[in-house]
Amino acid sequence: MSKSQTPQSSDVVIIGAGPTGLFAVFECGMLGLTVQVVDALDAPGGQCQALYPEKPIYDIPAHPKILAADLIDQLLAQAAPFGPTYHLGQQVIELNKSADGRFKLLTSAGVYIDAGAVIIAAGAGAFGPNRPPMEGLDSYEASRAVQYFVPKRADFTGKKVVIAGGGDSAVDWAISLSEIAQVSVVHRRDKFRAAPESLRQLSELAAAGKIELVVPYQLHSLKGDGTNLSAVVVADLDNNTRDIEADVMLPFFGLAMTLGPIAEWGLNLERNHITIDPVTAATSEPGIFAVGDIATYDNKLKLILTGFAEAAGAAHAARKYMNPGKDFGFEYSTSAGVPNADKQAKAA
Repeated sequence: MSKSQTPQSSDVVIIGAGPTGLFAVFECGMLGLTVQVVDALDAPGGQCQALYPEKPIYDIPAHPKILAADLIDQLLAQAAPFGPTYHLGQQVIELNKSADGRFKLLTSAGVYIDAGAVIIAAGAGAFGPNRPPMEGLDSYEASRAVQYFVPKRADFTGKKVVIAGGGDSAVDWAISLSEIAQVSVVHRRDKFRAAPESLRQLSELAAAGKIELVVPYQLHSLKGDGTNLSAVVVADLDNNTRDIEADVMLPFFGLAMTLGPIAEWGLNLERNHITIDPVTAATSEPGIFAVGDIATYDNKLKLILTGFAEAAGAAHAARKYMNPGKDFGFEYSTSAGVPNADKQAKAA
C-alpha cells in the first residue's frame, strides 16, 4: 500500500452498498460517525438493484409491498443527510491494521482510505451469472440479446423471450413477462424448483397458452447474425433439436459467488460466510464487523430486516471500539432527529 498517497479519512468504511450497507450508513450517521462506502457494482443497491429492481418485496416493516429499486431509493434518501462518500465499481484489495487500531484500505481503483472501523456488508460477496456453455454467446451478450438480469421489465414488451432455468427466478420472471411478451420456458426436467404459489400460476398460464413450457429440453445453440437473435435451439434427452423463435434469451442458472480479497483478511470464515457475535456483529478481528447475508451465527434468519438490525448493532459497537472506556447514552431518533434532514429536503 502506497504511503505517498493522501488517504481519505473517515470514522467507518462500509464494504458493500446493498440494502444492509446503506442502512448501516444511516445508523452510523445517527451516531455522528462519518462514512465511506465501497462497492464492486457501478451503482448502489446490491442484488436488489442488479438482479430484481422491479420485483416486489413483502417483508419490509411498514411496507406491505415495495419494489426492490424503490427500497434502494428510500435507503439512499435516508442516508443522504449524512453525506457518505461512495466509491463504486471497485473492490477493497488491501486491508491493514495500524498499531493504533485504525485501518488502512486500498481499493482496486487506487483509492486509499484511513478508517477507525470497518463494517463488511458485502452480501454473499462479488457475484456474476452462471453462463451456459454456448458458442457465440459473447456477441449476443454484447448486443443484450442474451441477458442475465431484468433491470427494466418494460424493455421486453412485445418481444419473443426464451427463459432457461427451473428455479424461482426463471418461474417468477416467466409469470411476470407473460403479461407483456411471448414467453417460452426451457427446463431439462418437467418439475420446477419454485414456490408453490408460483408453480400454480405457471401451470395455469401454460394451460391457457400464455406460456410455452419446453420440457424436458436443454439449451443447445443460438441462431442469428451475431447481434440480433432469431432463435434458440434446444435439444431433448435423445439430442433431437428444435428451434424456438426468440428476440431475447434469459438464462437463469444462478450466480457464481466469491468473497474475493475478503477471504484473505484472516477472519473466521464458515462456508464463505463470516462468523459474528449476533449482538454486536463483531468478527474475530477487533474493529471489523460484518452484517447482512455475509454474516452468520446460530439460527440466523437471512432476511433484509435481520441485516438492518445487525447494521444498528454494528454501528453502536464500532463507535464503542473507536472510543474505548467512554460511556454513551442511548437516544431515540424521535428525540435526536436527523441532522441536516431539513437542509436535504430543501435541496430536493
